[in-house]
Amino acid sequence: MKRLLEIELQKLWKNRASKVLILSYFILLSFIALIAAIKFDFGNFRLHIAEQGIFNFPFIWHFNTWIASIFKLFLAIVIVSMMANEYSYGTLKQNLIDGLSKKEFIQSKFLTVLLFAFGSTVFVFLMSLILGYSYSSYNELGIVFSDMEYLFAYFIKLTAFFSFCLLLGILVKRSAFALGFLLLWSILEAIAIGLMRWKFFKDTDVYQQVSQFFPLESMSNLIKEPFTRLSVIKNLSSTISGQDMAKDYSVHFGDVTIVLIWTVIFMLISYKILKKRDL
Repeated sequence: MKRLLEIELQKLWKNRASKVLILSYFILLSFIALIAAIKFDFGNFRLHIAEQGIFNFPFIWHFNTWIASIFKLFLAIVIVSMMANEYSYGTLKQNLIDGLSKKEFIQSKFLTVLLFAFGSTVFVFLMSLILGYSYSSYNELGIVFSDMEYLFAYFIKLTAFFSFCLLLGILVKRSAFALGFLLLWSILEAIAIGLMRWKFFKDTDVYQQVSQFFPLESMSNLIKEPFTRLSVIKNLSSTISGQDMAKDYSVHFGDVTIVLIWTVIFMLISYKILKKRDL
């Protein structure tokens, strides 16, 4: 495993564009901390974002993982480009000539996917600890390390998404087309969900029961939007609607299972394509 990972890291290190994208990704993740500096002053009304509880433990684990997942496209570009370069530069064929099997090749790519997902998770964990201890009103260990399942869900979400991007890179061979296919897939899922919700299954939750099995939608379900958990949003909603907002924000085992199954499917299809393809 170490040898396979070293091969991939060496390829990435020699690619300037990949290094820039990876560095940009972690810099953008650091910008989450800048949210704490956002302040709005409208006459007597003053709003300091950090004072609204977004960096309170344990809410910060939910908030930061959801925000960080928005930037995953940067590493997705690296994953897709990494695969496209294998075809463009002929390194895939050379690796196979040098004795690397197609199975080992796929394993090396998946190890890289795991490394990216793990590195991002550790980075978000450390950044959240720093921000939490800087701004949180609750610093007891029992509170600080509760709701850690959001970090686990974040890792699973990134692993699945990057595995999907790897599959597209193998399938399409060109990074631009692969990213275009990713955008097209997301649009098609949104259209399908919209049709089920407003056309075929009106006034029912059947569309949710079906759409939870869609690849991108299942990943999205792992970490639900956190903003309506904030007390200020809840109070505003109850004032407007006259009733309390009831929503389940927890990470569910069923959602995790669906995403893990998709990850396995992505990798198996990637291997099957590569195995049958004449290089």
